[in-house]
Amino acid sequence: MSISPSLKRLWWMIAAASAMIVAVVYLGVVPAIKGQPVSLKTFEEKLLSDRLLPSEAIDNAAVSGGMSRGGSFSRPSSPAPSRSPSLPAPSPRYDYGYRSAPGPVIVPYPTYVPAPVYVGPSTSGGGGGSLFFVVIVLGFIILPVALNYLQSAAKPGDAAAPTGSQSELLNDIVTVTRLQVALLAEARELQRDLTTLTLNADLTTSAGLAAQLKETVLALLRHPDYWTHVRAESQTVMGRNKAAELFDRLSIQERSKFTVETLVNVGGQVQQRAMPSGPSQEVASHIVVTLLLGTADDRPLFKSISSASELRAVLQRLGSISPAYLLVYELLWTPQDEADSLSSDELLANYPELVTL
Repeated sequence: MSISPSLKRLWWMIAAASAMIVAVVYLGVVPAIKGQPVSLKTFEEKLLSDRLLPSEAIDNAAVSGGMSRGGSFSRPSSPAPSRSPSLPAPSPRYDYGYRSAPGPVIVPYPTYVPAPVYVGPSTSGGGGGSLFFVVIVLGFIILPVALNYLQSAAKPGDAAAPTGSQSELLNDIVTVTRLQVALLAEARELQRDLTTLTLNADLTTSAGLAAQLKETVLALLRHPDYWTHVRAESQTVMGRNKAAELFDRLSIQERSKFTVETLVNVGGQVQQRAMPSGPSQEVASHIVVTLLLGTADDRPLFKSISSASELRAVLQRLGSISPAYLLVYELLWTPQDEADSLSSDELLANYPELVTL
């Protein structure tokens, strides 16, 4: 049986289309299956693993660092509205197998009110009715614009709310704070305290985050005789996304000063590693502790610090922050390993912004 040329062309078109579909599926779907996108959690774990695994690039005179972080800049969810207790519970309905016929549906006939017609005495000047019409049209144009402007001006995220108010907690104005304290290396007990706090910290709840901040502040307040330098800055940020970017930038800036992170706790996931080399042969000089905070305050927590008394007052202020106001908290300190050391030259090179107390 002979096949007509038109039928042959149809079969060739079907075969070509099928081949194209198979090629698209194979080239697009198979590589996507082989290379599944990595989730955010897996990506963070990989970063931590890469950071903590031994590396040949680590110098023998490594400066160890400890780090713990918890919290988020996301807006807190508003509480669900409570049901009114005065409303009686709806009575149950029972279905006995039959239904009554629906009653007639009455659709009201639309009525239209004729627009008023203004008839005035005819004058040679005219224009009174047209002026009134222009005013009405301009009113309809300007009124929505004015209302929109007033509503945008009244948004809670655009202006600082009163201190301690609910609006201050819920608006998009937040404060990012960095407090850095350098101590003499003789404060070895502080290193052990920070390590214990990081290992046992509850970073998954606001209460646990505030408790870790309070314990860190208390550990610093117990060693005022070892304070040597300080760096403090607190700034208000308009927008939670911008605050998160600033916070991450400060965190990366400080963590990059560590040669190796020997203890990391991010959101309750603890990872440790030993020093790649033996005890440091250099003379220990200082310990640097850094506190990074993101709070719901609409105003900076402090202005500046230039004395030990001002540092004590700021530490007490930070230690009293309520869990509702503490959004994100990150603790960094170096050296973390007690066998490691931070020399005076390394302190001056890595922390040139420190101010002598």
